[in-house]
Amino acid sequence: MRVFAGHHTGEKLTLNPLEKYLLELRNIRRSGSAVPETSYYSALRDLMDAVGAGLRPKIKCVLHVSHGAGIPDGGLFTPDQFQKEPQPLPGTVPARGVIEAKPTSDDAFLKADTKQVSKYWGKYRQVLVTNYRDFLLIGTSPEGRPVKLESYRLAAGEEAFWAAASHPRSLAEEHGEAFVDFLKRVMLHGAPLAEAKDVAWFMASYAREALRRVEKKSEAPALAAIRSALEEALGIKFESKKGDHFFRSTLVQTLFYGVFSAWVLWTRDHPPASKERFDWRTAGYYLRVPVLTELFHQASNPAALEGLKLPEVLDWTGTVLNRVDHAAFFSAFEQHHAVQYFYEPFLEAFDPELRKQLGVWYTPREVVRYMVGRVDRVLREELELPDGLADPNVYILDPCCGTGSYLIETLERIAATLRAKGGDALTAQEIKRAAMGRVFGFEILPAPFVVTHLQISLLMQSLGGPFSEAGKERAAVYLTNALTDWEPPDSPKKQLSFPELEAERGAAERVKQATPILVILGNPPYNGFAGVAIAEERDLSEAYRATKRAPRPQ
Repeated sequence: MRVFAGHHTGEKLTLNPLEKYLLELRNIRRSGSAVPETSYYSALRDLMDAVGAGLRPKIKCVLHVSHGAGIPDGGLFTPDQFQKEPQPLPGTVPARGVIEAKPTSDDAFLKADTKQVSKYWGKYRQVLVTNYRDFLLIGTSPEGRPVKLESYRLAAGEEAFWAAASHPRSLAEEHGEAFVDFLKRVMLHGAPLAEAKDVAWFMASYAREALRRVEKKSEAPALAAIRSALEEALGIKFESKKGDHFFRSTLVQTLFYGVFSAWVLWTRDHPPASKERFDWRTAGYYLRVPVLTELFHQASNPAALEGLKLPEVLDWTGTVLNRVDHAAFFSAFEQHHAVQYFYEPFLEAFDPELRKQLGVWYTPREVVRYMVGRVDRVLREELELPDGLADPNVYILDPCCGTGSYLIETLERIAATLRAKGGDALTAQEIKRAAMGRVFGFEILPAPFVVTHLQISLLMQSLGGPFSEAGKERAAVYLTNALTDWEPPDSPKKQLSFPELEAERGAAERVKQATPILVILGNPPYNGFAGVAIAEERDLSEAYRATKRAPRPQ
């Protein structure tokens, strides 16, 4: 599966597929000769073809297919299902399911329960039911029965739909991206799911839908409480429209990366052959770090975020994660340390402009390995510390750790040194002590903060020194602003509304103010959100961008 990203990276299409679809429906209806259902088939086919053309492999809609179970109104085929002649291969069942269309006056959700749709599902296992304004995907439950999965509604009723279709540009501007995302997910529902970039696209697609819902709820008290607590804890301000988007995007990223991280840890306990299914509601248990658990709870609590229907989107996300081919997916991760790099393709698909603003570009592992190795050698040769980074008196900090590349490489270097010394059964415990007490990471963005904890947890498991399940053990990676709080405040700080954030802030300040850091390494972002630092902190963040040969940024 390959997903064409042009629509999601800001490329300007000459005509949104939804707008073109609405124009065609409107024109057919204005002819005065339209039959309520069948006259609009061609517009529906053209819509599916326009969206399907943006996928890899492309998806083609063929009207009126038959394989002995009636005649669905359309079938979704992949290129390999066509001969050189323009007909499907004999007996080839459409790879991405079939379409059943009804008049705009019908209720698509009720029609989805008919014997006709059940018969189609029995043959094809995937049916998209539509009345041209509502779209409902019927798939297969874990028990092997038909189940209503995702749906999309363009208008509340038939009259409202035709009124909106009279102004297709407005309706397309409101729904275009979200609707095209939905149709792409429908067409990809039956595709194999194993590669990181494909899983990243699905996660980002659902995250975009969640962000749309969050942005529509401008005055949710729970959002205001989280916002205030994060501002106070991190010493930043989410100011103006840009800051507001930054906050909401950060919250959604944390929510979805929390689910992803929990799923990764869940799979360690559930082999691919297991019949158990991952439930995103258990994410809090797997995250374990208190501040992550609380942020996840606040962001996913349906009572606090009434009306947003985020659990619905997370249910869809859980369904996709349960489709992933575990063996293929994790073999790539384990071989290439790709979990920590999963954040970049996710953010590129989710919010490419924010990715650019924040400077989220992962450092190649070869560069990370060289830098960590060079520091280790300097410690040994110039500071006369024979164990280098493994010396128990060497305290290390990555002040902008991102997804944890440098921390992981540092811990692996420590492990290699201890093994080379003839490490025994206590080696894993020594590495764990290093991860908990002298290899520190600071990160201001919750989503990569989640990834770093995931990475280190997986590393400790592989080294035989996992953190306790009780949640009392954790990596020394903290959600904090690396530019602030290095000196004790002149007066007591305001108590934060969330005890978990208060504890996180306190732990980070103890590292900043009382730990004899010897090594600082990493690759700080070469861009930044305007509210991250103020006054002298802003000068510091700008200073490292300037050199004697390059002008300071204007």
